[in-house]
Formats: sequence, structure tokens, C-alpha cells
Amino acid sequence: MTVVYNPQAPADAHLIAKYDGRAPRYTSYPTAVQFTPEVDEKTYRGWLAQLPVTAPVSVYLHIPFCTRLCWYCGCNTRAVSRHEPVRDYVDLMMRELATLEQALPGKLAVGDIHLGGGTPNMLNVEELGIIFGNLRHVFHVAEDAEIAAELDPAVLSRDWIKAAAWHGLSRASLGVQNLSPEVQQAVNRQESFEDIADCVAAVREAGVRSVNLDLMYGLPNQTTRNTLSTIDAVLTLRPERLALFGYAHVPWMKAHQQLIDEAALPGPAERLEQSEAAAERLQAEGYVRIGLDHFALPEDELAKAAVEKRLHRNFQGYTTDAARTLLGLGASAIGTTPGGFVQNIAQELGWRHAVADGKLPIARGVAVTDEDRFRADIIERLMCDLEVVLPEVCERHGRGMTELRAVIARFEDFRQDGLLEWDGRTLKVTPRGRLLVRSICALFDAYLAPDAQRHAKAI
Repeated sequence: MTVVYNPQAPADAHLIAKYDGRAPRYTSYPTAVQFTPEVDEKTYRGWLAQLPVTAPVSVYLHIPFCTRLCWYCGCNTRAVSRHEPVRDYVDLMMRELATLEQALPGKLAVGDIHLGGGTPNMLNVEELGIIFGNLRHVFHVAEDAEIAAELDPAVLSRDWIKAAAWHGLSRASLGVQNLSPEVQQAVNRQESFEDIADCVAAVREAGVRSVNLDLMYGLPNQTTRNTLSTIDAVLTLRPERLALFGYAHVPWMKAHQQLIDEAALPGPAERLEQSEAAAERLQAEGYVRIGLDHFALPEDELAKAAVEKRLHRNFQGYTTDAARTLLGLGASAIGTTPGGFVQNIAQELGWRHAVADGKLPIARGVAVTDEDRFRADIIERLMCDLEVVLPEVCERHGRGMTELRAVIARFEDFRQDGLLEWDGRTLKVTPRGRLLVRSICALFDAYLAPDAQRHAKAI
């Protein structure tokens, strides 16, 4: 079914002007801005030693290589034309894994493995075997473990897909972004719908049970029309999940974004229209809208978790993974333990030197306090469920509602603008406020500076 988007009213300029400040994406709390070098390798080793042997953990592996550099990209990656750096990197990552093994209290169970990047399908088949062989040596990898990988269709081969599926790949995430040639040229990422369709077909033929397609709004030369035409095309592939991310233009943090023509970027009102038009079309085609920017078919586990309010949020976005510990491997990888968050050295050369010296290559992190856990619980429920029963969260953490008095006093502006509802117990984000949920979460952020520039715009 094709639905023509017909906005009932122009975007609310007042709301955009008032609320389109910068806000974290809240893939963690405290956010990465609060990470400091005070949390180091010694701190991390102490946290690892205290992990309960019986509790499952998850593993994230960062592969920071691509064959092309997409100008919109905010990830830690670089383009390479030779394979030698990739192979050397894999060898060192396995050394990092061996060092990590020595620091763990035993052979832990793993239920989720995520390969991110960069482009994990830059790895060759042999390297995939090395990685999964070592992971299964160090951990008890569950037979039904969810193994996911972020893939670039431009360099995805059938041999790679078959090998990954043999190792247990259960979910493939393919980058699409936008199919308009004008948009693709403006961000240095050219590929056809036929390329995407071939990759989806090959992934399904290999037995991978879930396909996610990443889309974006707010790219240069992007319009509501070419956003919807992209969605109409990819809907014919019926992916189990789609993500619709807003482009974050932060050229002061990502130098290659300076190659983007800022005059071609849509403004806040246009971004809002693109996002809402896309969401309306996806929902009309039967997808469940999840949190801020995800969509899934009703029978998909992510949609079920959203309905049952057991959804979680981590550095990979929305997830059903309930593990309290995520072990990160590779340059810039972020991990979490009950004690706090850690991040590996982001610069690849520095990471290589640290791993070669037999160190856990921690650059920074943050220890979490009881206060942090309390606020993180509220923020995660808002990001995942778009509502939170504050007295219940207070009870879980041994807190009183009086501690939130100052935050609650700030609800009124949002309520009057129709962005939230508050009855004294339950805080609900309204449909109008969904895209501003990050700004609502920011009310509970004890660290956020009013003029913070390191975050993306809220819309």
C-alpha cells in the first residue's frame, strides 16, 4: 500500500526554535562526554575481576576500515586500499582478546556478539574464522546467540555471507541511507537499489534470519520526496527492521564532514518533515515504531520487546540484549560493566602499540554512582518506552520523589507545548514529543551543560 504524505500543518517553527538545541543520543548514561582518563586499565581490570561468573556478557568488535569514506559518517574508521592493515589489525585484536581472557574471572557465557565499524565485511573469510574460533575458545558462546554485523553492500560477497552464516550470523544490518543519486553524490556513497536487493537476497538465502536496513534523513540534497521514494523501494524487500537516523553534522569533530556542502543541508523544519513522513509511511506498511528511530515488523523480537517493555539501549542503539556487561574489542570500542564504562584508545596507532605491549588499551571511562544508575534507569525507560512511572523507579533505587522536585518543576513548558503528559506518577512522551525525547531525557541529565556543543541537534 502506498500512502502519500500530506502534513496537516507546517512544522511548528516555535517548537523548533525552542527545543532544537543539542542533546545526547543517550546510548549510555553518563554519556561519553563524561569519560575521563582517570578510569584506566587498572580500573578496568578491577571491574573485570568482580564480574559474576554466572552472568552472561556481550561482546562488541570494532573493525575501523572501509573501502570508501562516506562523508556523513560519524564512526571511527578509515579508508584502506590494501588488506595488510586489516590482517595485522585482526592479529592484534586477537592479542587483545587473549589479554582480556587473562583478566576475566572465568570462562563467561556470551549471548550477543556485534561486529561494527567501519565495515566488518572488509574482513576476509579466513579472518572471520580466526575471530569466531578465538571467541568460542575464550567464551561459552550460546548456541542461540544473536550474532550481528554492520555491512556495506558495495563490498559484500556471497562467499563472505555464507562464511558468516556458518559462524552463526543471525542479523545483518545493511547501510542504505538514501537512494537518490543527488544525495549519494553529495555524501560520496553511490550504490543502486539493485545492489541492495542482491545483498538482501543473498543474506536470506544463507539463512540469516533478520535483516535491518539503515536509512537517514537530513542529508545534503535530501527531500521528503526522495526520502519516501527510498522507503517505497526498500519496502519491497520487507526487512524485519529499519533504522531511520538523523544525520548529525559535526564537522568540528569529524573533519571529513567539511566536504559536505552545508548550503545543501535541509533545515530543522525540513528534517522534521522527512522524519515524520518516513515514519508515517513505515507504520502504514505495518511496521511498529520503536523509540526514537527504529521500526520493526510486529513479529520481530525487537517489536515484541517494545510491547512488553523489556527493550534496552546501548551503544549499538535499541536492543533486546539485557546483559549488564559489554566487552569491547578494537580501536575506540566502548564497553560497560556494573562498575562503569570504558573506551579503548580511539587512534588506531595508539591502540596497536598498547595491545602489542600486552595491555588492555583503555584510554578513558567513567565510574557510575548510585545516582547515575537511578537517572540512567529513568532515561533508558523514556528512550525505550516513551514513558516512565517515576515512583516505581524511585522505589527500585531506594530514592524519594522529593529528589526529583527540581526536574519535575521543568516539565511544565514541555507539557504546555504538548510534548509530554504528567499526572504526578507517570511521565509520558506524546506523539508530538517523540522526536524531542532526547531533550526530555536531558531534564534528568545531571551533567549536561546548557551550551553543550559536542552533541547533535535534537531534531
